[in-house]
Amino acid sequence: MVARVDSCALYGMDANLVEVEADLITGLPAFTIVGLPDAAIQEAKERVKLSIINSEYEFPLKRITVNLAPADLKKEGPAFDLPIALAILISSKQLAQKGIDRFLVVGELSLNGDLRPISGVLSMAMLAKKAGKEGLIVPTENADEAALMGDLKVIAASSLSEVVDHFQGRVSISNHSYSFPLAKEEEDPDHLDYYDIKGQDHAKRAVEVAVAGGHNILMVGPPGSGKTMLAKRIPTILPTMSFEESIETTKIYSVANMLPSKNALIELRPIRSPHHTISMAGLVGGGQSPRPGEISLSHNGVLFLDEFPEFPKSVMEVLRQPLEEGLVTISRASSTLTFPSNFMLVAAMNPCRCGYLGDRKRECSCSLSSIHQYRSRISGPILDRIDIQIEVPRLTKDDLIAERVGEPSKEIRDRVEKARKIQRERFDGGAILANANMNSRQIKKHCSLTAEAKDFLDSAIDKLGLSGRGYDKVLKVSRSIADLAASEKIDVIHLAEACQYRCFDPSQKI
Repeated sequence: MVARVDSCALYGMDANLVEVEADLITGLPAFTIVGLPDAAIQEAKERVKLSIINSEYEFPLKRITVNLAPADLKKEGPAFDLPIALAILISSKQLAQKGIDRFLVVGELSLNGDLRPISGVLSMAMLAKKAGKEGLIVPTENADEAALMGDLKVIAASSLSEVVDHFQGRVSISNHSYSFPLAKEEEDPDHLDYYDIKGQDHAKRAVEVAVAGGHNILMVGPPGSGKTMLAKRIPTILPTMSFEESIETTKIYSVANMLPSKNALIELRPIRSPHHTISMAGLVGGGQSPRPGEISLSHNGVLFLDEFPEFPKSVMEVLRQPLEEGLVTISRASSTLTFPSNFMLVAAMNPCRCGYLGDRKRECSCSLSSIHQYRSRISGPILDRIDIQIEVPRLTKDDLIAERVGEPSKEIRDRVEKARKIQRERFDGGAILANANMNSRQIKKHCSLTAEAKDFLDSAIDKLGLSGRGYDKVLKVSRSIADLAASEKIDVIHLAEACQYRCFDPSQKI
C-alpha cells in the first residue's frame, strides 16, 4: 500500500509542497529514501526507525522505499522526519490515511519519538494556507509561529504518538491560537536615550530626519565625537512596525533559524551591527543553499556599519543593489534566490586613518596620499546612494561641562511617528511605507516645490554637482523634512537643510 503525507521543503524564503510517499514490499529488510535528500534526511532513517519502535509501534521488517516528490527539487533539513514516520505507519496499516491528507506535516523526531522544533515554520504555514490545506501539524515549540496565519488550524504535538493518537481518535488536540502580547513601555531607567547626548544638535537633527523618512546616513568625525552613541540610540526613535512588516521580518528570522525562542512574532525593528571583518556571504547571504545575510536580517530595520572604510572593498560594493532596490539576488549554478533587504543604512567613519583630520585640538599625522587612499575606499556610487552625509565634530569644552541635557528620545520619536503617519496616508495602498523608497514617478507626484524652492534647487544642482540619483535623494530628504514640519509643499528652508546633508566630499585631502 502506497501511503502519502504532504510536507514541504524550504527554498530560500519560501516553502514548496513536497509529497512524502512510502511503500512496503516483501524482501530483505531495507530502508531507502529517494528524491534528492540531503545528509540530514538520509540520517532520518535511523531517527524514524527508533522513534517508531520507542513509541511502541511496529517497525515493518520489509523493503521500505520513501519518495520525496517532486524528485528534481533538492530537499534539506530534518523537517521530514514526522511525515516519513507517519507515511510508514500508514503503509503498514497501523494508521489510517483518512484525515491526514488535509494537513501539511513537519517536524524533527528524537530517538524516543519526541518532536523537536524546526526552522521556517512561518513560510510553511503560508504555503499550507496557499495550498488550501485545513491546517498544519507542527512541534509544540513552533505552534505560536504557525498560528500567526490566524485562520489556519494548527495541531501542536509533542511526540509522534500524540499525532497518531489524535488521528486515531484516542485524544483530541485542540486548535492552537497565538495570543499577541501587549506592548509595554520601557521601564528601565538606565536604557539608552538621546537625553544623554550633549551637544551635536546638528547630528541629532540629521538622524531624526533620516529615521523619519527611512533614509541612509553616513556620519564622519574624529574618535570620541559621539558617532557610535548617536547610532546606538537610533532604536529608541524608530517608528513602530506594522503587522505586515512584523510578519515579513519574522519570516526572514524563521528561515535563518534565528527566531527568539520566546517570541513567535518580531515586533521591534531589527538592529544589526556586523564587524568589519565580515565576509561577503555573511553580509548578503550565501552558502551552498543560500540563507539570508546581515542585510536581509536588517529588513525593516537598521544596518549599522561602524568604521565603514575598514570593510573590504568587495563587501561594500555589494551594497549597491540592496540600497537601490531593497532586494538582494544570490545566484548559484542550480538556482537564483532573492531575499528582501529594505533597510536603513547607518554608517560611521573617521575623516582619515588616524582620525584627526580637521580636528580643532589634535593634529592629523596622515600624509595627503594616505588620506586620499583612506577616503577613496568609499566609492562614488556607494556614497551617491547614501541620502544624508554629515560631519560630527569634536565636542567643545562648553558642551562637555554644560549641565544642559539633550532632548528625550520619546519626544523625537513622537515627531517621527507623526511624519511616518503622513507618509503612510500618502502612499496608502502602495508597496512603500517611507519617503526613501519613492520611485521617480512618485517623486514627481509628491515632491511639489514652491517657486522659490525651484529657483534654489537650480543653483544647488550646479554648486553641489548633483547626479540624477543625488537630485532625487535631495528631493526625498526635503520631503521628509517637510513632513516633520507638517508642510504639504517643500519650501526653501526644507530644501536648504536637505542640501546641507550632502556636503561630504570623500576626495577632500585637506
